[in-house]
Amino acid sequence: MKIDLKRRLGLALGALIAMTLPAAAEGICEKRDFDGQGYVVCTLNAAQEPGLKLWLNDANGRVLGDFYSVRKTLAPDEVLAFAMNAGMYHEDYSPVGLYVSEGTKEHDIVTAGGGGNFGMLPNGVFCAGGDKPYRVMESRAFAKAQPECRLATQSGPMLVIDGDLHPRFLIDSDSRYVRNGVGVSPDGQTAWFAISDRAVTFHEFGRLFRDGLGARDALYFDGSISRLYAPELRRSDFGRRLGPIIGYTGKN
Repeated sequence: MKIDLKRRLGLALGALIAMTLPAAAEGICEKRDFDGQGYVVCTLNAAQEPGLKLWLNDANGRVLGDFYSVRKTLAPDEVLAFAMNAGMYHEDYSPVGLYVSEGTKEHDIVTAGGGGNFGMLPNGVFCAGGDKPYRVMESRAFAKAQPECRLATQSGPMLVIDGDLHPRFLIDSDSRYVRNGVGVSPDGQTAWFAISDRAVTFHEFGRLFRDGLGARDALYFDGSISRLYAPELRRSDFGRRLGPIIGYTGKN
């Protein structure tokens, strides 16, 4: 099977980084099969929440846009254990909805409906920190409750809402993309970040979180542009420049 140059470079970079991955960053991402589809799932527990980070711009206000640029922002004793795109963005890479990084809000929440996947209500917010390590909430409920978040990113649609799949997902849909998103355990102690190996429907992807992982709430990040950095799996995806990026850093 022919592998394109960008994919080959990504695999080579991932292999090089995997050789130096510290113990603190091991055992986070794994390949999983569910209902005939392949996925990569990166799992964080409550104790790992402080290492979760959200990036958009560098210190000079320039959009980072890729995993290599994110790695350059890290301290000498930090290593990027995994990362993926984390929500929809405009042509200038600014977030479409709520964006909070290290307690600083850079874009307000959007509760109105609209076109595209983001506007397919209900959409939602992923939040880390506060009185629970992790949570995914429907956007209007989030705006009303205003929970404390160390970091937060809004996207849409919701994949799983209080144990149910989004009402607009169709079993026989012909809309298929490589998709990524995040789900949270019912007690808020575990977060699962997942990306499909190949094109899947919303229904298939939602079922991964609800039936395969046990998430009571899950949020779609994006499709077709979805990218993953997982050196433990010797993977560093190249492609279109990204807006918000989420990932976990461990100590060397």
